[in-house]
Amino acid sequence: MGIDMQRVIEHRLASSWPADAAAGSLTLDYDARHRRRVRLATDAGEHILLDLPKAVAMADGDGLRLEDGRWLLVAAAPEAVIEVRAGDAAQLARIAWHLGNRHLPAEIGDGVIRIRPDHVIEAMLERLGAVVTRVNAPFQPEGGAYGGDPAHSRHGHGHDHHHGHGHSHRHDHDH
Repeated sequence: MGIDMQRVIEHRLASSWPADAAAGSLTLDYDARHRRRVRLATDAGEHILLDLPKAVAMADGDGLRLEDGRWLLVAAAPEAVIEVRAGDAAQLARIAWHLGNRHLPAEIGDGVIRIRPDHVIEAMLERLGAVVTRVNAPFQPEGGAYGGDPAHSRHGHGHDHHHGHGHSHRHDHDH
């Protein structure tokens, strides 16, 4: 790590930083947007050090302030996701229940749910009558009831289940 590398010292939500003054941008996938301390490269190739007091879940449009006062725009990179659609709202709600029951990070949109690719889950969704389509798109899942940040509009941030093991267990209420 070079001595002249700028450090990111502050994260601000999309609506709370001077976006018109952005000196550059940083395009990151979902996993890379939840960090505390890591070396990154801006879209222009400048190496920076994200160095925050605690891990934050950055969203598309958020701002990062460098120690020299410049601001960087956080952009959500397109990544492989599954779009799940249903015939009607009741069927989509049932599908959402099954996904939530499996603790999967999910982005809820108007008539669509986005999840990460998983062939076992895709097969389950198709058995439930869902239309499943693989696309490349930004992924910003809901934060959940226990760690969401309501300031990020419909997309909270926080708790997810990336802690080294899968969730193939069954609950008593899985039928």
